[in-house]
Amino acid sequence: MTLASTQSLYFEDLSVGMREDYSKHVRASDVVGFAELSGDRNPIHLSEHFAAKTPFGGRIAHGLYTASLISAVIGTRMPGPGAIYISQTLRFLAPVKIGDTVVASVEVVELVEKGRRAKLRCECRVGDTVVLEGEAEVKIPARPAAEQISA
Repeated sequence: MTLASTQSLYFEDLSVGMREDYSKHVRASDVVGFAELSGDRNPIHLSEHFAAKTPFGGRIAHGLYTASLISAVIGTRMPGPGAIYISQTLRFLAPVKIGDTVVASVEVVELVEKGRRAKLRCECRVGDTVVLEGEAEVKIPARPAAEQISA
């Protein structure tokens, strides 16, 4: 198992336009594991025989599996450990199939000083195809007083 490397950014480190990505190759075992974890055993995710008869022509990953890759960016890269989700919107635009490589991207679009919150544009792509888009709002820790640089 490979985990994303982590970095911790504080509210003071962020600026509008900052962006981070996380790439994940979707394996059949990931989809089965997500079904076990979530309890979503829809056969479109687990049965090739069932899924072959759908408009997708084969098994697809759970939409929330794909969305969880956004959480990986927020929780490990930007802003990283200590970030607290406030909200997340999602629009599913295309299926993610087993064997696809998904790139989840998060970009700072607004910083709100009060409450140290950030609005983040979120997107997942497979190649040139946007498969998921949305927006997140997160609360971000301030730099601890002991780490602040005196001017």
